[in-house]
Amino acid sequence: MASVIDGKAAATAVLADVTAASERLKREAGVQAGLAVVIVGDDPASHVYVASKGKRAEACGFRSVQHTLPADTEQADLLALVERLNADEAIHGILVQLPLPGHLDASSVTQAIRPEKDVDGLTVVNAGKLMSGDRSSGLVSCTPAGAMRLVRDVHGEDLSGLEAVVVGRSNLFGKPMGQLLLAANATVTMAHSRTADLSAVCRRADILVAATGRAGMVRGDWIKPGATIIDVGITRIDAPERGPGKTRLVGDVAHDEAEAVAGAMTPVPGGVGPMTIAMLMANTVIAACRQAGIEAPSF
Repeated sequence: MASVIDGKAAATAVLADVTAASERLKREAGVQAGLAVVIVGDDPASHVYVASKGKRAEACGFRSVQHTLPADTEQADLLALVERLNADEAIHGILVQLPLPGHLDASSVTQAIRPEKDVDGLTVVNAGKLMSGDRSSGLVSCTPAGAMRLVRDVHGEDLSGLEAVVVGRSNLFGKPMGQLLLAANATVTMAHSRTADLSAVCRRADILVAATGRAGMVRGDWIKPGATIIDVGITRIDAPERGPGKTRLVGDVAHDEAEAVAGAMTPVPGGVGPMTIAMLMANTVIAACRQAGIEAPSF
């Protein structure tokens, strides 16, 4: 029976460190970390996420600012807001909530954020710094950073001798996750939908990270006995056993099958999810410390 990798507990620990760093920033530099979140349109899930981020930022002692724009906002107006936030010295982190309405170019908006304020870690500058091994001035995308924290909680800082497989090659998660594992000395395979004999590749992994967005794709017989499983997927499926019209959340890994084989695994929900917001707060206080010219914490 696999042990549970508790993302909620790990996130609580990260947030306690963030709050302590925020207090130190105020004490040593007289600066309150500022996080600005921009949301366009009325997508209900996005508004829930943004509200949660705002509450968490305030709990960490940050100044939290939300800009809510109508769904018909023009590209030029959104870019103008980003530029104002770039120039605002009281704002240390900028996050534009995705997805944006279809008529807007999300990539150009993301790339318009100054890299030192890119707390989502999505600009090409921050992606390039991660690729080149520059962790001293770059910011790492929040979900892979959180997933890596969970890996370290199981295996420690040095993954020498361990084989890691990341299933999924997105710019948002898969590619940065692979780079983080590589930086920790794991031997890394990037797998995806066109990988030949994907199940056999997964069975080699001491650390298997699934980020495909396909519910239950990774089966129990794909897993090496004793492996660590980081399940990044989250899909809502029908759950008639809970009653008419009920649903439940599942990951990319067939949980019950995997639990019987793996050594440790993240649950869904309660695994990687809580770490994403925690690492967003961590990135914000890191960015604020750097911009204030004091030593930034590490997480």
